[in-house]
Amino acid sequence: MNAGVAKILLPYQRRWVADTSRVRVWEKSRRIGASYCEAFQSVMEAAKSREAGGQDTFYLSYNKEMTQTFIRDCAFWAKALNVLADDMEEVLLRDEDRDITVYRIRFASGFNVWGLPSEPRSLRSKQGRVVIDEAAFVDDLPELMKAAFALLMWGGSVSILSTHNGEENPFNELLKEVRAGERKYSLHRTTLDDAIADGLFKTICKRAHPPRPWTPEAEEAWRAGIIADYGDGADEELFCIPNRSSGAYLTAAMIEACMASLPVLTWTPPAGDFVDWPLPVAERYTKGWIAEQVEPLLADLPGDRAHFCGVDFGRSGDLSVFWPATEERNLRLVPPFVLELRNCPHRTQQQILFAILDALPRFSGVSLDARGNGSALAEAVRQQYGPALVREVMISESWYRETMPLLKAGIEDRTLILPKDAGILSDFRSLRVVKGVARVPEQRARDRSGAGMRHGDSAVAAAMMLDARKELGSSEPWEYEGVELPGMNLLTW
Repeated sequence: MNAGVAKILLPYQRRWVADTSRVRVWEKSRRIGASYCEAFQSVMEAAKSREAGGQDTFYLSYNKEMTQTFIRDCAFWAKALNVLADDMEEVLLRDEDRDITVYRIRFASGFNVWGLPSEPRSLRSKQGRVVIDEAAFVDDLPELMKAAFALLMWGGSVSILSTHNGEENPFNELLKEVRAGERKYSLHRTTLDDAIADGLFKTICKRAHPPRPWTPEAEEAWRAGIIADYGDGADEELFCIPNRSSGAYLTAAMIEACMASLPVLTWTPPAGDFVDWPLPVAERYTKGWIAEQVEPLLADLPGDRAHFCGVDFGRSGDLSVFWPATEERNLRLVPPFVLELRNCPHRTQQQILFAILDALPRFSGVSLDARGNGSALAEAVRQQYGPALVREVMISESWYRETMPLLKAGIEDRTLILPKDAGILSDFRSLRVVKGVARVPEQRARDRSGAGMRHGDSAVAAAMMLDARKELGSSEPWEYEGVELPGMNLLTW
């Protein structure tokens, strides 16, 4: 790095540029020039010849405006460093899923700086450096990192920069893993005060038009003004302190405190196209699976306690989850098991659910997700058990508004017991507050088992069970018995 550049970059920026680690992570305040110095480094790498170790840079952020700003910063650096490069251009890349618009600066060396959408498929068949900017705000950071790390095999590097976006965010989880030594990555941390100590405000004064004198009093007033501008978000936005309430509805600690060693059963189709099996054969197979896996867990349920069930429906993409529960004397709701079905045909789902509901002592109600294809299963259950015991739920914002507080209250007072399972933990942690209402977000997360995607399925099933208890469990079932007393006949219950 030449002396002129050393005067432009501040010490914390120079430390970042000087770090040659294969994977670098930067936990940072907003507006301290992190992307600006990364643009400098990207230009320096693209300007080198292949013999000198030059390489492409692939920049990914969570919105188009950030990507355009980064590419413009690269154009500025190319001009400032007198590096021969073309102007920024938009390029339409043809993709098997859909076409995507990207941004590019081409250098005389033959290398490029690319601005790409923050999607894992954007990195297919690429080679070079990857920069993931504001990583806490991309849709699926773990999948994006997985795609980026494939470039390390051929001598690339991965840089992950971000401010925080909540304690439960994957970016904060990454930081915890790095600090715990579980990931051997280089870690940088720069708060607003760190940047000020390294001369941020002095640089701002020099670059003002016209330049203004720096004084300690002016610096303190500027700092106070910035903090006031961010208000309650200052700790997270400026001082690298993740906010516990920035969208996440439940913390990991709250959820784990309710977990116990309870079984999670999984039904997946046998090898071959199970949906094409003759129906009697498929039913015999399923009946055998129920007898082996499910019936032993239902056999010892208490006969004097009410039982409820919740169902979140899925077919080929999302899971179907069945959540039966015993209402204990102390009002805790304890599932004998939770059942997850992946790629399970409709008729088989019905067979399994009927077997569970038939075996629940004092069965008092089931609520089912009746949207889309789930309507067929919900209707079949209603026809089998009657409307007094079955609720067909069309999930909506109003349903979330009414039901999710029940879920949170059960977690907070530990009356809702959950199986100790990574997938279930992920589902409950995925709940986010959107416009004041807790709900499952649109984004899906990959199951840690590698079996497929999850979409808050078990959290919705548990909420459905609570819905059934609230809406259907208020009336006790009547049992009539004739009793003869001297001189009269009475019906008592």
